[in-house]
Formats: sequence, structure tokens, C-alpha cells
Amino acid sequence: MSVFGKLVMLGFVGGITGWMGLAAGGKGWTPAMLTDAAQVQFVIWTGLDAEAMPATAKEAAGPIIYYRHPDGLAEWSAVPKNAVDGRAFLPVLASEDVSFDPAAAPLAAADGAPRKILYYRHPMGLPDTSPVPKLDSMGMDYLPVFADEASDAGSVTVSPGKLQRTGVRTALAVLEPMAMTIRAPGIVVLDDRRVSVISLRADAFIETVEDVTTGSMVVAGAPLAMLYSPEIAAAAALYVSDLRNDGGRAEGSRQRLANLGVPAAVIDQIATDRRAPVNIALLAPRSGVVLDRMAVEGMMSSAGEALFRIADTSVMWVMADVPESALKGLRRGNMATIAFTGLPGETFSGVIDEIYPQVDMQTRTARVRIDLANPDGRLLVNMFADVTLATGDDGPVVQVPQSAVIDTGDRQVVIRDLGEGKFAPQDVVLGRQGAGMVEIREGINEGDRIVTTATFLIDAESNLNAALATLATPEAVK
Repeated sequence: MSVFGKLVMLGFVGGITGWMGLAAGGKGWTPAMLTDAAQVQFVIWTGLDAEAMPATAKEAAGPIIYYRHPDGLAEWSAVPKNAVDGRAFLPVLASEDVSFDPAAAPLAAADGAPRKILYYRHPMGLPDTSPVPKLDSMGMDYLPVFADEASDAGSVTVSPGKLQRTGVRTALAVLEPMAMTIRAPGIVVLDDRRVSVISLRADAFIETVEDVTTGSMVVAGAPLAMLYSPEIAAAAALYVSDLRNDGGRAEGSRQRLANLGVPAAVIDQIATDRRAPVNIALLAPRSGVVLDRMAVEGMMSSAGEALFRIADTSVMWVMADVPESALKGLRRGNMATIAFTGLPGETFSGVIDEIYPQVDMQTRTARVRIDLANPDGRLLVNMFADVTLATGDDGPVVQVPQSAVIDTGDRQVVIRDLGEGKFAPQDVVLGRQGAGMVEIREGINEGDRIVTTATFLIDAESNLNAALATLATPEAVK
């Protein structure tokens, strides 16, 4: 062929391809399909032998993506399968030019019976239907909707190719106890049961005070101050006198000293020495930290006036403010994990000791008290804490992943997998949430398969189908 002839042929092929491209806008053709169509049209116009045209097909390669119907019907399978006539489905490899939708809907069902067309819908999904075939403003054919497709207006059928392309994943609804994790702010406070206030039961003068100040550590039985009390001195003298007179009334005198707050060790020492002391030692009742020291040398202390306040800090409380919505499932004895801003990188384990029986009117939170061991004294009063509580009960509930729920505010939906590529939305009533799961109180049963990803895409298409079915009803009557 001459150079001029080759140029003419190239012009013909280019023109035919451009014309075919304009007509293929509404057909969904691929570039490979356009090229093949242009070559066929060129053969028709020029009368050339088709065998003389260059071959464009390439040998398929790669893994099997899915299996298609041997007759090209809108049937696919993710595993090997046979058609109703016994023929095997054809494998579609990764390198092939895969079309995820059929070029045209089959006019006959799998059993050979003709399919009834209910109406035609807009190719771009607009709310426009027609009882007869027509074209839209762009020249695209309206798509037929068959009776077997519209049996459930809210459902949608998705081919295996679409499922793979959109990343649809499914999971089973399970019946298990609901495990929830609650995070709440907390603060360190003293254990009220381990705080002692030291005061006198009689008027006394403080003679001397030991080298004890606020923040000092003391041990049980250590002297804190020396004091002189006329009333205690008189009671001690009477006790010594009773002991020397054969002890007939000594038991009553001893009890009077105890009532005045004289330590038992001091009373025993008086009984041993048979001598009434002028000054009495004030002893620490427990080991701990001195929180307050009010005693001053030379001062006059009235009965009942506090001189020292001591706290045992070997065990501390963490008060966590838990929202009232998360209180259900919390139990005394549950474990808690606590982290402190002042101790980065460390976590502590404690036990819920008490759940206070009131909710704050302003914050709508309840206080949860956690016992926390503090043997090394690193936990200080008023330290901030980040508390993580494990909650839940032993009763199993139906639950699904949180990603499976579509919550529009006034409607909660999950997408059910009905099998064979068919999906349908299902309204549900939600319960508690935790650990990436959400409780389903109504709408879903144990073992139901639901969609966990691409839920919005399927829900949108199902809503479109329902809307189109509604619009089609009045037009079908005309």
C-alpha cells in the first residue's frame, strides 16, 4: 500500500473511532471496545476481509477475580459454580478488561421465561421514570426495571465485581456480654478511714512539742508533745493511792485515766512505778504524715481542741467522675486502670470500692471511689488522674461493629446481607456502645450477616430504588 493509501486508512480509522466515541458516552464502553468497534465498522465500509485486520486481543493472565455466566447474563460468583444447564461459569482473570456491569440486561430469566419490564428509569439515577423506552437529554437510554428486580423496592443487588471494587465487607451479629471501657477524670484524696485528729479530753498546758511539723512522717506510739493537765494529774495521783491501798478501787481509778485520754502505755507505767507523773506524753495513735500541727509550746489547750491531724497514706482514694449514662454495668470490685499526669509512663491498678448514690445536678456525673495502694508515698493529695474503668454485665446481648450502623439522628439502620449479592436496609434500635461494638436491641438477631464497610453506598442505592418504585406507580397507571 502506498503512503497516500496508508494516510487515507489512518484518517478513516481515526474518524470512525471519534464517531464511535461520541455514541459510546451513554453505553459505558471501554477504550478497547471502541477500537474493536471502529475496526469492524471500517471493514463494513471498505469491504475488507476481517481476517486481514490486526489482532488486538491479548492472552489473559493473573489470578482469578470472579466467575461469570457462560452466556454473559447478569450472574456472577466468587467461587466456581455451574449454570442451571450444567455448564461451568467462566473465570475472569485480573488482566482482562473487566466490566462490572452487563452491557444489557437479559430479557429472559435463568429458566428461560421472559422477564416482565415494569418501567424504565433515568440512567443517571434522577427521579424520573417512564413506562416506555426513551432517551434522556444526553441521548442515553433509560434503563429497564424488571419485575423480579422490583420485588423489594428497598433492596439492592450488587455483582461480585462491584463488591470487590467498593470494598464491601460483612460480619455476623454475635450474642455476647457487652464489654465497655469508660474513661473518666479523677483526683487523689485521702482515705477518710485512715485520718486521725489528736485532741485532749481535759484542759492542759503544752509544755514541749517534739520536732514534728506539717509533712513529717511519724510512727504509731511516737511522742508528739509533753503536757500538764491538773485534772489528769489528780486522776493519776488517785490511781497511785488506790494501788497502794491494796488496789480495791484501783480499777475505777484506772478507767478514769482512760476516759481522760491517757494512753494505756502511760497508765501501765504509772502502775509499775507507783508514782503519779507531773507531765503526760501525747503519743501518735497511728503511723502516717502530719497534715496539720496546731500545738505550740506554752499554749493552753481546752478540752476537745485539735492539736495534730495525722493521715495514713499507704492507701489512697481516687475519686472518678463518671457520666450517669455509663453507670450501668459498673460494680463494686471491678478493676480500674489509672494514669497520672505527674507520673508519666506509669499505670496503676485499683479496685472500685464504692459508687456514690447521687448524681451531681450540674455535671450529671456520679463519683466512683477507687482504692489504690500507695506504699512508697508517691501519690499526693489532689493529683489529677485519668481513670479507665471496665464495665459490663454477664448477660449476653446481640451486638455488631459500630461501623455497621448508619445513624442519621432520627433513624438508625444496618445493611443486611441476604446472600447472592442482595442487600437490604434494616431499621434497628441501639443500646450501649463499647470496645468498637454496639448493642442491637431490636431489628437484628444473632447470626444475621450485616455489612460493616461501604454501608452508605448500599443504603443510598436502596433508597434510590425505593424512591423510583414510588415514582413509577402513578406513571404505570397512565
